[in-house]
Amino acid sequence: MANPWRGEVEITLDGVAHRARLTLGALAELEAELDTGAMVDLAARFEAGRFSAADVIAVVVAGLRGGGWTGDRAALLAADVAGGPIGAAQAAAQLLARAFAVPG
Repeated sequence: MANPWRGEVEITLDGVAHRARLTLGALAELEAELDTGAMVDLAARFEAGRFSAADVIAVVVAGLRGGGWTGDRAALLAADVAGGPIGAAQAAAQLLARAFAVPG
């Protein structure tokens, strides 16, 4: 079970639940991959509903890797994500929200 106090979000891939979280290292990788300039800009895009599928994939991969998953973008693209694209987008939004706010 994911611990929101640690910024964790549960993401199920191919029927297996994984803990995901945006650690400092995961955030740095995410910034470099998306070339957003600031994570606040990415979070604002999610908040406004102006995110792309590439944004969702990048955030989910970063979160899964921050949680200890050893896969990569190609592995995520080949996986069955619980909830489909909507579930992935919701998980990405939760990861960003939990990385920058205290739950509650």
